[in-house]
Amino acid sequence: MNDLVALFINNLFPILLIAGIGYFCGKYLGVEPRPISRIIFYVFSPCLIFNLITTSQLTGGDIIRMVGFTCTLVLVISLLSLGFGKLLHLERSMLAAVVLTTMSMNAGNFGLSLNLFSFGEKGLAQASIFFVTSSLLTNVLGVAIASLGTASVKESLRRLIKVPMIYAVLIALIFIWAGWQLPLPLQRTTLLLGDASIPAMLILLGLQLQANHRENHLPGLILANSMRLIGGAALGLVLGPIFGLHGVALQVGVTQAATPTAVISTVISTEFDSEPAFVTSAVFTSTILCPLTLTPLLYYLGA
Repeated sequence: MNDLVALFINNLFPILLIAGIGYFCGKYLGVEPRPISRIIFYVFSPCLIFNLITTSQLTGGDIIRMVGFTCTLVLVISLLSLGFGKLLHLERSMLAAVVLTTMSMNAGNFGLSLNLFSFGEKGLAQASIFFVTSSLLTNVLGVAIASLGTASVKESLRRLIKVPMIYAVLIALIFIWAGWQLPLPLQRTTLLLGDASIPAMLILLGLQLQANHRENHLPGLILANSMRLIGGAALGLVLGPIFGLHGVALQVGVTQAATPTAVISTVISTEFDSEPAFVTSAVFTSTILCPLTLTPLLYYLGA
């Protein structure tokens, strides 16, 4: 029991504490989440991803295995959620919202921090590959799901082209392949901007949770939280060895798979009017409940 308490205090409590600061900044200081979100999306996150990839010891094989694991995980958990939702006879819009919340993992502002605290810089590098891959899938598949098929392929591709993390990954891979390095002034600039990413993400998480209204739909909420927090971990443990993940890579992959619902799902559901109040409720409850599942999971993984 003491080990579990120590795991929670050392790895999860700092994340919740910083998110709590963001929550109170939004509630009592009137801080708006959108300007911070845009800075993180267009500046901090691409710099973080570029730095992690170019300075890590990850091989091409490491990246391919994590990408394959992430893609399969997202697709399988989406299909399982769809099947269970139909068994519960959820309405079409609610079914789409449940699938959206289960496929959207908070592998960014929550997962990156958790893996850094739990598995160090090596874990953070692996977690960044999962984060980028899952983010791209959420931006493409999430739009299709939330709009119940009304979004065109052209619209999905237009959104994808605007995701700066894609270019950060491509440029980083080019630098690795060519053996290039940034000039020292630019290297230090990207390092400072990247270092600002994780604390800013956690503040943003608190701001976004505070800014949204919540609505309960108990059957859908139970399904969404169960699949996100428990189903994700179980699938990660099954799929990890199949894709050749081991050691830190397996620890990171399973941990990322069990993170709470990402706030981006609220943005997508609002844009396409796919039960946004329910999706926000799923984000809030999964974030509050995740210490109950992630703490024993980290203990099992040997964090």
